[in-house]
Amino acid sequence: MVRVTETDDPDAQLVLVVDNNPMSTMRLTQVFTQKGWRIEICEDGDLAVDTYVQQRPDLVLLSLDIPTMDGHTAALEMRESDSHARIAFMATRAQRQLAADATHSAGAVAWLEKPVTQTIIDDNWEMIMGEIPEAPGLEDLDQLYPEDVDSMRAKRDDEEVVEVTSAMPLPALPLPTPEPAPAPPKKKGRKLKFLLILILLGAIGGAAYYFLA
Repeated sequence: MVRVTETDDPDAQLVLVVDNNPMSTMRLTQVFTQKGWRIEICEDGDLAVDTYVQQRPDLVLLSLDIPTMDGHTAALEMRESDSHARIAFMATRAQRQLAADATHSAGAVAWLEKPVTQTIIDDNWEMIMGEIPEAPGLEDLDQLYPEDVDSMRAKRDDEEVVEVTSAMPLPALPLPTPEPAPAPPKKKGRKLKFLLILILLGAIGGAAYYFLA
């Protein structure tokens, strides 16, 4: 599910908050509303990636533990679609090592400890809006999550096959080879007349020989 909070300024910057904790999303909505930002909220990783591709938000606050696709993989997918994606992870203190590794891998600008409050946002604001690092994890995406990547690629391949198949013209059917016309029947009348002439000439020749002998 996606929820959008609008402001009076249509040109306001957009933050995509990805978390399935209602208290967390409500708190962050208040923080960014006070900053004059527009807020879009997603509760799972797959939808977050789709929303990012469609909306291209100025900032993504991304929880690591979300349904359908974990935050690390979702961040890599966002960075793969847009090298300028500005992402900050949100994680509990117990997840700090995982958050630090994911931050480096996905080239996130920061990771923020939950619960993320106004104070935490303000204290880290300069880093959040600072330079976007490289994402070395993109090179290892196949090794990190082979099943997820294979399934996503298979889905894309299936869609491409359907598009190509539907676009290809049907092969032309071979034209039927015309059968040779039957040879005209030989005319027997000419042969019969020719034989009669020969017989007649033979009879005349024989009679002439008889009378002249």
